[in-house]
Amino acid sequence: MLNLTNSELAFVLGRLLMGVAFLTHFLVRLPKLAAFQAGMVKQFANSLLPEMLVRPFAAVLPFVEGGIGLLLIIGLFTRPALAAAMLLMTALVFGSSLLEQWATVGTQLVYGLFLFALMLHCQYNRLCLDRSAGTGAH
Repeated sequence: MLNLTNSELAFVLGRLLMGVAFLTHFLVRLPKLAAFQAGMVKQFANSLLPEMLVRPFAAVLPFVEGGIGLLLIIGLFTRPALAAAMLLMTALVFGSSLLEQWATVGTQLVYGLFLFALMLHCQYNRLCLDRSAGTGAH
């Protein structure tokens, strides 16, 4: 496919898959941002996290997910986008752990493992804007 090696094709498709996953988090939350934010605040009401931290995090989370998703889909700033995604997943694992939502933590760790594998193989990034924009994928 387009003269890509197996490793290059695997990376591009994996990048696209993760990008779509992040972007759709944004797209489904966009029409209900206030309800999403209120739901997170309610969810963390009895946790160690104060509302003054939860509310702004909930307000920006969908936009961060959308930005990461878009960057991964188009392949621009791929390595920094993957690093941002890993840091975001770290924050989400922290919050889910505080709520003792271990099944959610497990799912988030799978995302983290997938992101780890992509970051580890950034040298196979092709069909991306990184190469044409000179931003470097490595």
